[in-house]
Amino acid sequence: MKSATAALPEIPVIDVRDGGAVRHARERARFAHALRDDCLAWFPSLAAPMVPAMDSLARRWLLRSRSPYVADIEAIAAALGFPGIWLLNGSYQWGCTALAREEGAVPWLARTLDWPFPGLGRHAEVARMRGPAGEFLSVTWPGYVGVLTAMAPGRFAAAINQAPLWRRTRHPWLRLYDIAANAVNTWRKIRHMPPDQLLRHAFETCATFAAARHLLETTPIARPVIYTLAGCGAGERCVIERTEEGYVTRAGTTSAANDWLETMDGWEGRVGANVVMTCSPAGAAEASRRRREALAGWNGSFSRDGLAWVTAPVLNRFTRLAVEMCPATGTMRVAGYEHDVHDEVAHRATRMTTIEGARAEISGA
Repeated sequence: MKSATAALPEIPVIDVRDGGAVRHARERARFAHALRDDCLAWFPSLAAPMVPAMDSLARRWLLRSRSPYVADIEAIAAALGFPGIWLLNGSYQWGCTALAREEGAVPWLARTLDWPFPGLGRHAEVARMRGPAGEFLSVTWPGYVGVLTAMAPGRFAAAINQAPLWRRTRHPWLRLYDIAANAVNTWRKIRHMPPDQLLRHAFETCATFAAARHLLETTPIARPVIYTLAGCGAGERCVIERTEEGYVTRAGTTSAANDWLETMDGWEGRVGANVVMTCSPAGAAEASRRRREALAGWNGSFSRDGLAWVTAPVLNRFTRLAVEMCPATGTMRVAGYEHDVHDEVAHRATRMTTIEGARAEISGA
């Protein structure tokens, strides 16, 4: 596997094929602690004392869930010795844009991850992991057991987008109430696996694109989610829009943001953290549509123009990661972003790495 870096500092590739997420957290404990401190700095000072209580609630829910990775989280929490690990692994509140597209009958998957927490771009790492079905590369952070963005060379690549919000009310000022009510309902009644942990399970156990698609379509999950999946052959790409026990799969329009492609009553596209109290439902849907269509309409080449698609509106002040992946060739390019505090508009890539030839190396391992 060849890792090359532009002029920016390199995103590390950490080999944890033996030991997985637990080993990753133990060996990178200093960086896990730095990430937690950076994320907490975003909250008001009164919020920090609430982390142990929220961590405890997340722990109680995960212990009752069908997650196969509870033992990993328990071991990581014990190894790192600070609160917040259960909370991190019980939520995936991310805004994203994603596209699966073919170039010369070879599928590529591109995605951004948007979230206001500082440090997610600066502290991102690529973990080289493996399961019974083979090896995979996960763009992740030490202490996190799920998978949000990953590629299994020779098998498939996939990414998670946060699904739209189920609204009990309609007024923008009551959006926080709906978010809280959904969380309480999940905590009290839902025992399914978190969707990011299901995606890790797919990378560990599914040998083919078809097997991964079936698993992601049919396994009950704890919260609605949007999966984007790309394989190695022509036609192997889809977007899977999931509710807890239902799904709609799109094999034609394979771009996604944070809303269903076809609007459904009661659901509202996700909004940015800076407008959560004021943005109208129509504004939220429009923001998702603009990002999705902008990425789908990009006319460059992933193989030739690495990460050139990362421009506004897909790139915004909350973008933390941009990733493009081709499982057929084993190519993955990752950039981490942080907002430039001296410029209200500019957003800067802070680190970058390119991985090439992963499929050949993994096949020969």
